Amino acid sequence: MDVIRIGITRGDPAGVGPEIVEAATRDFVLPKGCVLEVVGETTGHIPGHPTEASARSALAGLEFAAAKLLLGEWNAVVTGPVCKHALHEIGYDFPGQTEFFAARAGVDNFAMCLTGGALTVALVTAHIPLNQVAGSLAGDEIVRVGELLRHFLSLRGFKCPRIAVAGLNPHAGENGDLGSEEIQIIAPAVARLRERGEFFGPFAPDTIFHRAVAGEFDGVLCMYHDQGLIPLKLLAFHEGVNVTLGLPFIRTSPDHGTAFDIAGKGLARADSMKSALRLAVDLALMQG
Repeated sequence: MDVIRIGITRGDPAGVGPEIVEAATRDFVLPKGCVLEVVGETTGHIPGHPTEASARSALAGLEFAAAKLLLGEWNAVVTGPVCKHALHEIGYDFPGQTEFFAARAGVDNFAMCLTGGALTVALVTAHIPLNQVAGSLAGDEIVRVGELLRHFLSLRGFKCPRIAVAGLNPHAGENGDLGSEEIQIIAPAVARLRERGEFFGPFAPDTIFHRAVAGEFDGVLCMYHDQGLIPLKLLAFHEGVNVTLGLPFIRTSPDHGTAFDIAGKGLARADSMKSALRLAVDLALMQG
């Protein structure tokens, strides 16, 4: 078997990235045939004090990782947390790391997915203001992201994944009394998805995550960012993993940010980074 190479970026060196990467890899037992390569600065920056230099270091790590992945020299990457605002200040033209890797790979069919504990969610819209969500929903997008989620769950061992689709409005629109998006956009998209797999809904967002965690569904297709991330982080804050679906390579990351307020204080937990590394290795082994 060829060697499987997993890259790790430390993220913004002024954040918790360097310390959680060090903690996560210190006692991580790699399967035979897998190796790790960690990139990113660890010195010359003050923990908790982001600067232009720390943002440029984070960006350099991302560019290095993208080049390695596109050359086929890495099978997967686990990305440390970055500060999006600091990156935007130096000209980074992407809402997040998800969009960066999709752009570098030349991929349009991608989506943001998060998994932790008994819950896996994928987002139809992600890094956009909440007041733009309703106007951005489209049947084709719901079908596209639903298919990506179904494929990901299949890779994780669900032969015929059961996927719930969350509504946008309270009570999933209450038959049109609380919004028309479910009737006009979401329900027709769910009907199209049912032709391809086990999709159900749209369901009231305030109950569907409880049902999924109880085992009724294997994943939930969400209409916007916080609809999926709030229950995921409530359930599995310290073990949640962000996965970019649709890339020609594997990319995972811990489901938290730079945490500048605790950087360098020995308070950061590495659980999510360990989970992200474990998932990257598992997916790479499946594809390798």
